[in-house]
Amino acid sequence: MKQLLIAIKVTVVMILLTGVAYPLLVTGLAKVFFRHQAEGSLILAHGKIVGSELIGQRFTRPEYFHGRPSAAGKDGYDGLASGGSNLGPTNQALVDRVQADVKKFHEENPAYTGPLPADLVTASGSGLDPHISPASAEAQVARVAAARGVSVEAVRQLVAAQTEGRQFGVLGEPRVNVLKLNLALDQTAPVKK
Repeated sequence: MKQLLIAIKVTVVMILLTGVAYPLLVTGLAKVFFRHQAEGSLILAHGKIVGSELIGQRFTRPEYFHGRPSAAGKDGYDGLASGGSNLGPTNQALVDRVQADVKKFHEENPAYTGPLPADLVTASGSGLDPHISPASAEAQVARVAAARGVSVEAVRQLVAAQTEGRQFGVLGEPRVNVLKLNLALDQTAPVKK
C-alpha cells in the first residue's frame, strides 16, 4: 500500500510539472520573446486577419499567383488534414492528378513555354506549404500581369521584392510566400475593373 501511495504522489507531481507548469512556462516565454509566431504568424490586411504565414491558401483567379497543390483534399489547405497524400510515384491516382494539374497550368498560362517547376504540380510533405519557388512565380508572371493590366516587369520586380532568401543564408531554398505576394499585388497593382 505504501508503494501505491508513493506512485500516486509521483504521478500527480509529474502531471502538474509536465502537463501544467511546463506548458504554461513555455507558452509564456514564447509570447514574450516570439509574440508573432506564438500567435500563429497571422497576416493582417486592412485590420482583418487574412491568413497565416505558415499555411497556404487556395487562389484560383487569374490575377493572383497560385500556390502548390494541397494534399488536404479538394477543400485544400485544411490544417486538420495536414500530411502528405502518401501516394507513390507509380500510383495512378497521383499520376492522373499531376497530369491534370499540368494541363490546367498550361491552359491558364499559355504564354509560358519553359520547363514546368515541379512545385507547381506536387504537394509539399505537409500539404499546407504557403511558399512556391521563384521559378514557379516566374512561370505565372505573364498571366498575372495581363489579368491586372500591368507590365510583366512590374510584376517581376514585385516577385523579386517578395522572394525570401535561405534561412540564415544557408538553410533551404529561396521561396515566395504566395499570400504575402498576392497582398502586395493588391496594394501596388489593384485589379482594374
